[in-house]
Amino acid sequence: MNGPQDETDPPDATGAGSSADHAPGRSTGGDAGSRTTARTEADGGASADAASPGDRYEAWQGAAAGYRPSHTLRLRVELGRQLRRRRTRITLALLVALPVLLWASFEIGTDESGPGRGSFVELATGSGLNFALFSLFASVGFLFVVVVALFFGDTVAGEAAWSSLRYLLAAPIPRARLLRQKALVSGLLSLAALVLLPGVALLVGLAAYGSGPLTTPAGETLPFATGLAALAMVIVFLLVFSLWIAGLSLLLSVSTDAPLGAVGGAVLVFIVSQILDQITALGDLRNFLPTHYAYAWTDLLSTQPDFTDPARGVFAAVAYATVFLLAAGFRFERKDITS
Repeated sequence: MNGPQDETDPPDATGAGSSADHAPGRSTGGDAGSRTTARTEADGGASADAASPGDRYEAWQGAAAGYRPSHTLRLRVELGRQLRRRRTRITLALLVALPVLLWASFEIGTDESGPGRGSFVELATGSGLNFALFSLFASVGFLFVVVVALFFGDTVAGEAAWSSLRYLLAAPIPRARLLRQKALVSGLLSLAALVLLPGVALLVGLAAYGSGPLTTPAGETLPFATGLAALAMVIVFLLVFSLWIAGLSLLLSVSTDAPLGAVGGAVLVFIVSQILDQITALGDLRNFLPTHYAYAWTDLLSTQPDFTDPARGVFAAVAYATVFLLAAGFRFERKDITS
């Protein structure tokens, strides 16, 4: 009489089931397995219905309960880690101190050489805008390159050098997210550095030389408001132009465990490109060098700015940066992490 009921009874604690499961002509394992499967599916369906779509997706991928890739290595956490590093503080402090050192140098030079000083010094000390422009001109050829290469080149290679990269990935933090978060933080630090120096230089220049008009290298005079807008355009151009340096530094950072090699490699490529750009025998081939339009921002310092070369420089920088960033992601996803 208990035959129909046995088909729905769950197996006992030993998994053997009831005695009816052993009747002749019936498959013991099949019935027990089907009952267990049905119950598991019922339980799983109920829990899946109660879970959020993200939970069901991550459970389907085999992730542990409660694990969220989006909750790993938050941006503010990584930014705090980098801001606490000594090299970040020293770099930002030097960028703040540089305009003061330049001002002191001009003051010392004035006392020694008097009115016979060179025309470039006269241009730099003509107004606060001129002083800020000179600070950019003095920094764009090397200092900015080193700063951007430092922040991006040290971001992954530094973790590998300290043998902490594998522990970050074992947290676990997805590789793509780790690289993205570190690149974003490096970009924020580079942005702060590239804005900090001309900002401090402008404040120092306004305090020392006043708010006079901006005198361009071509001899044009721009009112303060127009000159300030031109200076802002120059800063934006330099920010975009630095993207290819950032991409190359990040690619080198994921390719080596030595931070110095990643930073130095990016700076070396910049220097070699500048040297090749001076060889006129290369002709139009120089247009494809990443540094060919490094000083195209001077065309923006005019009452009628010419955007031709700056636009080409922006396009070249974005193109190189895209290639380098994609290569960095491809390399990091397939890299064997040993440190």
